[in-house]
Amino acid sequence: MIRIFTYIFVIILILILLIQRFKNTNYKIPLKYHFIFWLSYFTFNVVRWGSYYQDYWYSFKSNLVTFTLSMILVYINIYFLFPKFILKKKYVSYLVNFTLILCVFYIIRTELIYYFINENVWPESSTPQKAYSFNHIVIVFLAGIYDVALVTTIKLTTDWVFEKKRTEQLQKAQSRSELNFLKAQIQPHFFFNTLNNLYALAVEKSDKTPEVILKLSEIMQYVLYEVKEPEISLLKEINYIHSYLELEKLRYGDAIKSQLSINGNIDNVNVPPLLFLPFIENCFKHGAKNNKNTKVTIRFDKEDNWMVFYVENNFSNIANVVAEHGIGIENVKRRLQLLYLDEFRLKTNIVENKYIVELTIPVIDD
Repeated sequence: MIRIFTYIFVIILILILLIQRFKNTNYKIPLKYHFIFWLSYFTFNVVRWGSYYQDYWYSFKSNLVTFTLSMILVYINIYFLFPKFILKKKYVSYLVNFTLILCVFYIIRTELIYYFINENVWPESSTPQKAYSFNHIVIVFLAGIYDVALVTTIKLTTDWVFEKKRTEQLQKAQSRSELNFLKAQIQPHFFFNTLNNLYALAVEKSDKTPEVILKLSEIMQYVLYEVKEPEISLLKEINYIHSYLELEKLRYGDAIKSQLSINGNIDNVNVPPLLFLPFIENCFKHGAKNNKNTKVTIRFDKEDNWMVFYVENNFSNIANVVAEHGIGIENVKRRLQLLYLDEFRLKTNIVENKYIVELTIPVIDD
């Protein structure tokens, strides 16, 4: 009995050293999970074979030897042979080394059973069998291969789940970084356009210049301090759009007529910030620039779990609408792809000198 406990202690020590030494992944499975798995597997085999042969003590002793050796064989395979040969596509080298280790496994297993358990190294056989016979070698090899295949499959599945989770986390982090960049890109783009408008008014020495500066400062406060979160209240976004419309009316005066309407309850609806403005900017870019009578119609429709954004403006030169593409629209398209994948619809149409944009996005009430 003392010899068996000494054997157990030595085997456990070897296993811990193998696990610590031959880690080949960028994560570590806690030792408690190794222990739980092997203890469960060992108990199952002891009960299984003990019930089959009606001798649980012999089943315990024999499994203690064979099972612990199989554990060492398994860990050598998954932490040393597999990464050293299989992952580097050295399949022949792997087969040669694995076969040599199986031979060593067979010799040690047979001698330990003879030394610790029984001089008959294969009492389970229905006919008398000698050690190092062909049949005995085959059955021991198959038992070792079975354990290696089982645990390696579990290990590879665990690796796959971990890598899948890690890849998803990296993709989410990359998407968040790109979304933050795209959102930040909208701000200087908007201010650049507005400052150009302000410069034009200053050159004309317009009396509207101070009022435009005041309205611009209100918009800057919103952009700089209230759009830091991934989502923002749709009511705040609409209020921001209204301020932008007022700013454009100050610039163009009576040449601009705008209408903004809301259908449905949007009190608790949140949306990505600065998502709709580029479409509205285009209304003035393509309409007001060459048209003395610009009409802009903006509508937000809440339909169940969908938000429909509709904007329409008239124009006088179709070439400008088709040829001029600012950074804003491409920015929004990329943001939509990152945020909603294929769950959004963006349609643009030209009907009787009217440019129409209809954007449908999913929303969940907060």
